[in-house]
Amino acid sequence: MEALIEFFKIGGWEVWLILFIGVAAFAIGLERFVVLYLKAGVDKDRFLGNIQRAILAGDLNSAVNYCSERSSPMSNIIKAGIISVMNRAKDDEVQTSMDVAALREIPKIERRTPYLALLGNIATLCGLFATIIGLIESFQAVAGTDPAQKATMLAGGIAKAMNGTAMGLIVAIPALLASALLVSRTQRILDDVHEVSVATLNLILQNRDKFPTR
Repeated sequence: MEALIEFFKIGGWEVWLILFIGVAAFAIGLERFVVLYLKAGVDKDRFLGNIQRAILAGDLNSAVNYCSERSSPMSNIIKAGIISVMNRAKDDEVQTSMDVAALREIPKIERRTPYLALLGNIATLCGLFATIIGLIESFQAVAGTDPAQKATMLAGGIAKAMNGTAMGLIVAIPALLASALLVSRTQRILDDVHEVSVATLNLILQNRDKFPTR
């Protein structure tokens, strides 16, 4: 603990700024992890299989109930299309209902993830800035300081430079790795949503004669 306190004391305000950036990146990463892995994540094959069985049996109520039990972007989009069919909408109206739901749900998947890469890059630049400030202080110590204090000030400037660099990398590397992981997860979810949406829409349109008239 004493070493950690000394680390921040030597690093100065630049290190505290990088720490704040790191806390913000951690909060965003944690929130995105919960959304993308716990809330938006759906077993595509299982979900599509259950929906297909309900549609082929002409039981749209079961399909809607199944979607309602799973609050995710994919299930909400599919539910919008099925409800539209239950309201005897035309083919293009069913497609429109699903498109409108997609416009509402897809931003929930994509939001905030790009900020992780941004914060990682900012942390790197702040670390570089702290390095430059530390080196400037070191050069000033060599140029115009009492010889008895030169070694102390030179060591302090170099320590500040190294601490800033280290802190910037400590924040930037995990933030950029998390960004890459979450962007990959986001794209996978979007691909699954598009695949299931198209498959469900085609199945609905091909089996309209099985749905009872309201």
